[in-house]
Amino acid sequence: MRALLDELALPVMAAPMFLVSGPDLVVAAGRAGIVGAFPTQNCRTAEELDRWLATITEGLTVDGTTLPWAVNLVTHRTNGRLAEDLALVAKYRPPLVVTALGSPKPVLETVHAYGGAVIADVADLAMARKAAAAGADGLACISAGAGGHTGMLSPFAFTAAVREFFDGLLIIGGGISDGFGVAGAIAAGADLVYMGTSFLASQESLAVADYKQMVVDCSLEDLIVSAGITGTPASWLRPSLISHGIDPDALDDVERERDYQAGGDAVRRWKDLWAAGQGIGAVTDIRPVGEIVADLAEQYQRAAARLTPYRSLEGSTHA
Repeated sequence: MRALLDELALPVMAAPMFLVSGPDLVVAAGRAGIVGAFPTQNCRTAEELDRWLATITEGLTVDGTTLPWAVNLVTHRTNGRLAEDLALVAKYRPPLVVTALGSPKPVLETVHAYGGAVIADVADLAMARKAAAAGADGLACISAGAGGHTGMLSPFAFTAAVREFFDGLLIIGGGISDGFGVAGAIAAGADLVYMGTSFLASQESLAVADYKQMVVDCSLEDLIVSAGITGTPASWLRPSLISHGIDPDALDDVERERDYQAGGDAVRRWKDLWAAGQGIGAVTDIRPVGEIVADLAEQYQRAAARLTPYRSLEGSTHA
């Protein structure tokens, strides 16, 4: 799995975003030198997923070698299509499989059989320990500042705590919006950085035009974290709530059972109500994934140059 990292131009994964990530984004990310990913639930049927996986595999195969990419599988018992999707994963063999909303156990045997690695999405230390004990090869630690369903821990605190008991692949995500933040996360002990909002408004994103423009136009002050939409804390764009008659400041008074689907009462979650993370301020226009990655790489190199050694404390009066 470490060899996979050596194939990248930048230690970044374009996070799998519900109703946003598709084949064009995954292929563009891979060809730009980062890991592209998408949730299988973005496909309405297994047949459509088959077509997507074929497109991605073809688009990322260069001189007989397939560039790194990932799929995201919901492993919760409510996912009635898990067996079908997992069979297609075995057919197309993505190097990384990210599990969400459940244990990684249901996919381990299948993915390990073809030499792939299983990464478990986790939002707190209890989940991280369970996933590690279940045999996950890596952990994707969702931290404070992430878009959509978000964590509550600082990315740096989360990384340090997980590294005390886990030496596998560690992905950290939450509010990291530029190459400087990527460099900081890697220096702190992460192997890859999840970045979602940075690619939400890319040309290759499946997000509708109004959604992309809202991400460009909004700032940190336009976000609200609330459990009032899905029953679980998530980071929402205030203007998208207001435009559908929802008062963002009254959401704390709403009690909901957990429901992560795209449906809703009067409006549809995720389709009508839009999410974004705290990296939103770095998104200033709609442009290709390749340009976004090039800017991230340039910032990363500038950050690395700043990490010059300070003088040794040996012999210092402060030692």
